[in-house]
Amino acid sequence: MTTYYSEDHEWINVESGVGTVGITDYAQNALGDIVFVEVPEVGDELAKGDEVAVVESVKAASEIYSPVTGEITAVNEDLEDNASLVNSSAGGDGWFFKISISDDSELEGLMDADGYKTFTAGLE
Repeated sequence: MTTYYSEDHEWINVESGVGTVGITDYAQNALGDIVFVEVPEVGDELAKGDEVAVVESVKAASEIYSPVTGEITAVNEDLEDNASLVNSSAGGDGWFFKISISDDSELEGLMDADGYKTFTAGLE
């Protein structure tokens, strides 16, 4: 499994043409206590960069963008009742959705873990 990161602070774990997407630990830290997550519908077709979800915290609301083009194949229904999963496990149980990737070449525009670490260090 390979993990990529976007400049909008989403991560995507890719395995067998399907990506699992969430927000990074950096993003959840910046947002603070997350109180609500709106995820897309299974079957939604998305283009790379489309707004796909919304996260609300005690500090702000933030849009989540799709890092790739594809079709939503699953959503994390646990977030409906337990949005704080994003705070406690941003890179694990706090995932948002799974997407069947239409164009693998779009992954080339994303960062690896070292690139993302360098990117976020430049933001502080």
